Amino acid sequence: MFGVKMSSLISIPTMPLVVIALICGILSFISTRLVMPWLIHKLEEAEIIGKDIHKSAHPIVAEMGGMGILFGFVIGIFVGIILFPTLTFQLAIVLVVILLVGMVGMVDDLIVLSSKEKLFLLFLAGVPLWWIAPPNVGLLYIILIPIAVSICSNLTNMLAGLNGIESGLGVISMTSLTISCIVLGKYDVAIISMSMLGTLIAFLYYNKYPAKVFPGDTGTLIIGASIAATAFIGRVKLIAFIVLLPNIIDAALKFYSAGVMERQEHRPTQLNDDGKLVRPEQGFKSLIRLVLRKPVDEKTAVMMIWAIGIIFGIIGIIVAILMPSVTHNQTFAQFIHLKDYFYYLG
Repeated sequence: MFGVKMSSLISIPTMPLVVIALICGILSFISTRLVMPWLIHKLEEAEIIGKDIHKSAHPIVAEMGGMGILFGFVIGIFVGIILFPTLTFQLAIVLVVILLVGMVGMVDDLIVLSSKEKLFLLFLAGVPLWWIAPPNVGLLYIILIPIAVSICSNLTNMLAGLNGIESGLGVISMTSLTISCIVLGKYDVAIISMSMLGTLIAFLYYNKYPAKVFPGDTGTLIIGASIAATAFIGRVKLIAFIVLLPNIIDAALKFYSAGVMERQEHRPTQLNDDGKLVRPEQGFKSLIRLVLRKPVDEKTAVMMIWAIGIIFGIIGIIVAILMPSVTHNQTFAQFIHLKDYFYYLG
């Protein structure tokens, strides 16, 4: 983990790593909670705003609120560095990656990047993770790291558009990953996941229905990037895949029905005369439209998607609990050749 052996990382810290991770999460939560009112006001002043098209009145809402998520995460990681200096290099690399992904999101929010441009820039943003990859993993593994950052960032960016859906799913995913890391004894990686979890919980307060701010690509992209970073550094890739299944299903439905689309080609979910969401008669398929078999209000639709996320989040935790017993069962592992499989999946 983090490119070096765990035994060389932990040299009797002043406090347990799990406590440090908890402190990082709490302070990232407080930082985001405090900065968001000011940030929302400044975004509105700068006219970085958008219409909430899923409400009859189309209220104006601040955009690019993901900068608040980024701020809280930075605070959490800095606290981790201060409380456990041994992890300075590793945490600094993760911070650089998330900041780079956040910058890509800001550019996309302001000038709108093409799908290819975004994928390429996100790939480049994930390259610094090479310096903290586990040793002796092979060239394919190394190449997959920035690819995973790019793909995961886009996955969390695609399942979006309703109040609280992105940040709520992010909270669910990071909760599952954090618990899984703790169950597996990967307390150092929990610093990363807990820092993102804390800031997302705080942001959700302002992003939930009725939203006072939207995350923008600035926020949605860094959620996926943090999941990818946690997955590869903590070697919990299988669990990350499971918690991302709602996003993967959504992306698969969109690609199957419409192929790769640019943002301007998206046709939004519509409102009926009662102010409830209905899926358009034509257009691409998505997870949101899949749950809209009958008209429902926006809040209910989001909670239905969250429920799907919670199911996969719980499955991820169960897999984490079972993983040590499976990998340590030599007879079973040899019988189905799971040793190498679990090494690469986490």
